[in-house]
Amino acid sequence: MSITVLAPGFMTSLQDAGRPGLMALGVGASGAFDAPALRLANALCGNVDGACGLELTLIGPRLRFEREVTFAVTGAPLSLELDGVARPMWSPLHAGAGSTLKLGNMSKGCRSYLAVAGGLAVAPVLGSRSSDLNAQLGPLQGRALKAGDRLPLADAPAPHRRPAANWSLNGAHWFCADAQRPIRLLPGTQRDGLAADAIQALFAKDFIVANHSNRVGLRLNGPSLAWKTPIDMVSQGSVPGVLQLPPSGQPIAFGPEAPVSGGYPRIGQIAAVDFPRLAQARPGDRLRFVPCDFDEALVALHRHALALDRMVASIAVRLL
Repeated sequence: MSITVLAPGFMTSLQDAGRPGLMALGVGASGAFDAPALRLANALCGNVDGACGLELTLIGPRLRFEREVTFAVTGAPLSLELDGVARPMWSPLHAGAGSTLKLGNMSKGCRSYLAVAGGLAVAPVLGSRSSDLNAQLGPLQGRALKAGDRLPLADAPAPHRRPAANWSLNGAHWFCADAQRPIRLLPGTQRDGLAADAIQALFAKDFIVANHSNRVGLRLNGPSLAWKTPIDMVSQGSVPGVLQLPPSGQPIAFGPEAPVSGGYPRIGQIAAVDFPRLAQARPGDRLRFVPCDFDEALVALHRHALALDRMVASIAVRLL
């Protein structure tokens, strides 16, 4: 049995934990942009980490469940109606066979995640069910969903029962779209080549997310960052979270579909703990960076990972 896509929303795609470890072969990581949000959606469904779900962008889809299923929606807040009845996010929910789920527009943030018990059983490509929209790699030829698509459902995990009603997570604890809270930025290889006033502006001024941002990267409009002297360099390896500076002087923050190499100077690396916040920055949002060193970034990531592990374990107990 499957889920039928009645209306695809805007740029809804299949995502799991991605394809790490293949960048040396020219294959990007892809995967969920806000990985903790997908992990929590999977946990609410009793799934293993990394099960395939849907990443929703700004406008959610309309779906029909062709069999009885447990599902959950996390991430950026949006309206959720099951057969016309409003239901909560961040909660395990039950849908009967033939039920229709309508997901609305996001009031803030940029990406939400839908998981179903057992996960979506599309065929993996290079070990992952993620769609790399830019490279057109993955299930459905790596494209976004369109009306009429049928997404096969895997068997629900055992033991499996209908979720108890009327409980949910505090989504505010796991979702942050606060423009006043800066994103931690580690120094990039070429950052010291920036002019002194450019380094100051990098951390003192706001940047606005441009309309032509996507999963490859967020283009940021703000103060033009200049070099002490022009830099001419050959292409170097690149990863998600790199902050590159093209000749325009306006930085680009790479997302999960980042190219595996690039020839523009790298002025920073977004701390991994803040990468999900980059995922939730929508066009028009303001971002501000704060300097961070490796040890600070590692400690912050460790604390966040422990908290997420504890939450996933707590959910698993609640579902027993």
